[in-house]
Amino acid sequence: MNPNTVRIGGASGFWGDSAHATAQFLGDDHPDYIVYDYLAEITMSIMARARAKDSSMGYAVSFMTEAMLPNLHRIAELGIKVIANAGGVNPEACAKALQSGLDEKGLNLKVAWVEGDDLIAQRESFAGDKITEMFSGDVFPATDKIQSINAYLGAFPIAEALNRGADIVITGRCVDSAVTLGACIHHFNWHREDLDQLALGSLAGHILECGPQATGGNFTDWEDVPDRDTIGYPIAEINADGSFVTTKPRNTGGLVNIGTVAEQLVYEVGDPGAYLLPDVVCDFTDVKLEQLGPDRVLVSGAKGRAAPDSYKVSATYADQFRGGSYWTFYGVDADKKAAAFAESIFKASRNTFAKQRLPDFSETSIELIGAESQYGQYQEHSHCRELILKFAAKHPQKRGIDIMLKESTGLGLATPPGLSSFGGNRAKASPEVRLFSFLVPKTGIDIKVHIDGCSVACPDPDGQAFEAKPPESGNLGKATSEAGVPAKLIAVPLIELAWGRSGDKGNKANIGIIARKPEYLPYINEALSTDVVASRFQHFFDDGKEVNVEKFQLPGLNAINFLLHDVLAGGGIASLRNDPQAKGYAQLLLACPVLIPSSLV
Repeated sequence: MNPNTVRIGGASGFWGDSAHATAQFLGDDHPDYIVYDYLAEITMSIMARARAKDSSMGYAVSFMTEAMLPNLHRIAELGIKVIANAGGVNPEACAKALQSGLDEKGLNLKVAWVEGDDLIAQRESFAGDKITEMFSGDVFPATDKIQSINAYLGAFPIAEALNRGADIVITGRCVDSAVTLGACIHHFNWHREDLDQLALGSLAGHILECGPQATGGNFTDWEDVPDRDTIGYPIAEINADGSFVTTKPRNTGGLVNIGTVAEQLVYEVGDPGAYLLPDVVCDFTDVKLEQLGPDRVLVSGAKGRAAPDSYKVSATYADQFRGGSYWTFYGVDADKKAAAFAESIFKASRNTFAKQRLPDFSETSIELIGAESQYGQYQEHSHCRELILKFAAKHPQKRGIDIMLKESTGLGLATPPGLSSFGGNRAKASPEVRLFSFLVPKTGIDIKVHIDGCSVACPDPDGQAFEAKPPESGNLGKATSEAGVPAKLIAVPLIELAWGRSGDKGNKANIGIIARKPEYLPYINEALSTDVVASRFQHFFDDGKEVNVEKFQLPGLNAINFLLHDVLAGGGIASLRNDPQAKGYAQLLLACPVLIPSSLV
């Protein structure tokens, strides 16, 4: 390895990512490390249920079957080190399974695993302490409904495992970027006081953590992305000062440019001036991107502040039951027919509830995919001749959802004309899994690294109490014309002036907007007030509820970021929405008109 640079490839962005990703990194230009991010809140819940049924389960089995076992000989031959949070809720079992695979292949690679994030044993204590949810203020869930409780650990335990000779490090829940930052800390011998380097290493991890979303996936200018069928997974070439180049393997599809990297940078970020991680509080507001050549973008300028004194903890718990299905309609007034059919399903269900003395639905949802229901008051074509109807509901009892799904089938012959569907299994009721987030002091977490049959304590310093600062206004310029002469303004869709990317954090959504040219930014900033953004998404909020939108600036990136609170109807699997994670919200905002001088377009 080059002591001044480390190359890290990101081969997984979620549990279920491509089985072909790892092989991309095993050529002659291979990285020094391959890192994998498998975990999300719902993933932890699924893994917890698997562990409850079988104590040897609870981890990402595909990490073993798809990423490791087919490639272990080549990984060993090239001397590549591997870091993965594939351990889920059972990193010990994952490490043991991997060690068995190594033994069968006769490979002498050292496996380490990190312990300390799993706090399920403390659920009674948390309940007794009357902990409340950090965003909603809800009381702690009933302990018999809790499925998982995990703290988001940092990168220093990973670095400790590497310092002790580990070739493969398995973790449970850690922040997504930690698998990358841990390699940097080890390689460059960064210390906890090297805050700017830690912030940049974390940013490198943030760029890698969603796989090909940094190399052309989910990109606004999707038509510019070549060969998506062989899209390359991202590589970060990180320097000792923390700056890094984002690229991808040779002879792969996809695209790495300022737009693809900028979109991933703003993805799932709230306040870009205070991105809280266990090891550092990051400030991304002055990050700079520079295109060095084809598929090579230099990233620099992140700053770091002292680490916080607490870990964020996420618990998942079963609440009610949910279910729904998709049907298609086509023909004249397909949207009216579909809406009428959905209302008939709910009405028929309520009739049955009354006969069986069951309570009403807790929540219902009807979305007409094709009639622009996602656009609310800004829809342009409400009536259409073909669409997909999505209907869904929540009920306190599984029986209520079973009744609804049965009624939907029974009404199939009583529907308005044009109903059709792709045959298959009938939908089923499933538990509604909700997220409960809170903070615990770092002093209350016992972290250990297990390697060579030994347990090594990895205590985390106390850190500092985080004090939120009001967002700085930055300097995005003013929307004025030359010499004060009024310019001729024309309205153009935002997508002609900017790239956009959106994502979720629990029940919140963020939308990052990056100007394609610096001179566009003042006009974009003026057009997209918080009130304008709120009006674009008003239909996603409960009736009568005040819309809470925050706006942040990233002058270094020529970008602005919006954070929409309580907009996802619970988010994740708790939501009945067709898009419960706000993946398409940027597309809705990119349709917004912006007034700009005709001379600039």
